[in-house]
Amino acid sequence: MTTMGMRRTLLLHLFINVIVLVSSGVDTNVDGIPHTSQDILKQQLDNSVNIKNDLKFIEPNLHPEHYPYYFTNHPADAQACQGNVSCPHKDTLNTGKCWGYEADCTNDRMPAYPVCDRFHEAWAKSIEKQADKFFEIADFGYVREMRRGMQTFCTPQNQYGSSLECTEFLRHCRAHNVLLDFSNLNSANSRERFRSDFFKPGQLGGNCQLDKEKLLAESAHRSELQSWYGELHVYESLDLQIPHPQNCDIIIHKPTYLIKLDAGINMYHHFCDFVNIYISQHINNSFSSDVNIVMWDTSGLSYGDYFKATWQAFTDYPIISLKTWDGKKVCIKEAVFTLLPRMQRGFFYNMPLVPDCHNSGLMRAFSQHVIHRLGIKQDGPTKGKVRVTLLSRNTKHRNIVNQDELVAAMRKEKDVIVNVVAYNRDIHFVEQLKNTHNSDIFIGMHGAGLTHLLFQPDWGVIFELYNTEDPRCYKDLASLRGIKYITWERTSKLARHNEVNHPSLNKPHAKFADYSFEVKEFIRILKKGIYHVKNHPKFKEMRRQIKDEL
Repeated sequence: MTTMGMRRTLLLHLFINVIVLVSSGVDTNVDGIPHTSQDILKQQLDNSVNIKNDLKFIEPNLHPEHYPYYFTNHPADAQACQGNVSCPHKDTLNTGKCWGYEADCTNDRMPAYPVCDRFHEAWAKSIEKQADKFFEIADFGYVREMRRGMQTFCTPQNQYGSSLECTEFLRHCRAHNVLLDFSNLNSANSRERFRSDFFKPGQLGGNCQLDKEKLLAESAHRSELQSWYGELHVYESLDLQIPHPQNCDIIIHKPTYLIKLDAGINMYHHFCDFVNIYISQHINNSFSSDVNIVMWDTSGLSYGDYFKATWQAFTDYPIISLKTWDGKKVCIKEAVFTLLPRMQRGFFYNMPLVPDCHNSGLMRAFSQHVIHRLGIKQDGPTKGKVRVTLLSRNTKHRNIVNQDELVAAMRKEKDVIVNVVAYNRDIHFVEQLKNTHNSDIFIGMHGAGLTHLLFQPDWGVIFELYNTEDPRCYKDLASLRGIKYITWERTSKLARHNEVNHPSLNKPHAKFADYSFEVKEFIRILKKGIYHVKNHPKFKEMRRQIKDEL
């Protein structure tokens, strides 16, 4: 109901009350209480204004740029903000802005639209169609296709029933009033993280009409980190009331996200998890952190998570391990089986990225979401200087042999501030992100640490010092994030050291060596990055804002 409709209904209700009061001759002699129908009407009208001005608005805690898009997709929250005197986001209401997956959303109303620098005929018939293809694969168009592809596999028969709906191949699913019976999990005696054989008949399902044939037809992508088919193909139609204490040992009313995770000690792979959880939030149109997140790990093994601080961007609570439900019948009111990190033609990993296109609004929004929720601020740009961070490695391979020489050469450049960091477990991950977010240029050897580029400012440059013959990995990631990528250009001006054989191939490999770099060539490439930063429109705008504030 609109605000105007609510006011009409309230006034009609008050008018009826006045007729009743007049006919009954209401009068009172208690001080401070109105003794005529007119006084009562005035007080009720005053109360109605107070009610309107105090509509409950629950702050969603979003990045400031995200509110217009949020309110477009949450009209009830927009109405609550409009009707609450203390809501600080009124200037973001009724903008018509949209992420890109909404019906009738046009490019000019989106956060951004991909840009392609060169036409590739193999991908599209025109450079404009090539940008559209990038949007479908690597931007909010990906969310749009996921939302369009949701199918119902189990239909509720009444308002209290269960339901199951999923995308193609059960890559993402939603279950309402679902029973998960972990009586046979026996995680303590297992070292297999993703077993799917422990559910017995009657242990997974809901009270709904199931199309079993349709469900079983979605098996093509069955794999541990590609689909939920292995777990959900045994879903049954159960003649049980769910949830009910008689049928459930544990009843969970809070929305609950079920996840299967990649390697928690590798930033590149683990952030495949986080990106796909964020995409799952868009599919479900909810960014609340008042949710449970359950790590679906069927083993009794521990999980090393070097980046666990990132969970604060998605939930207010500790991550729940599946083993805590061992032997229990668990009933969940609202369950989401999230997108997985290694899906075929998935997002981030295994992504067939359109070449020479960049600027995914979705990946930028993910970066903003994490940075905001973790409370990280942008302190720059620094007046007259470009902030350069060099990521130092202390690993078996891909160390920079002449690192000190390169750092000394950079510090001779008058327009840079140089910071050398070694990101390890001794430095809290939030502190790492604070430093990265305030790095105009981030330099490092090929390795998972370069995933930090996701959190550089929009004018940032990632300098992959040497890609070790893996040219697409971080170049593609930079294209997704929409920042400038540069790398070493002349292999004749670098040297390999301490080279060893690849452990599987049993022959030399570029990733299994250390490197030294010609200083003059290094500075030449660095200056390309400095030029890009200084001439980026957002860098200039930020500098103007700082100047105006001063």
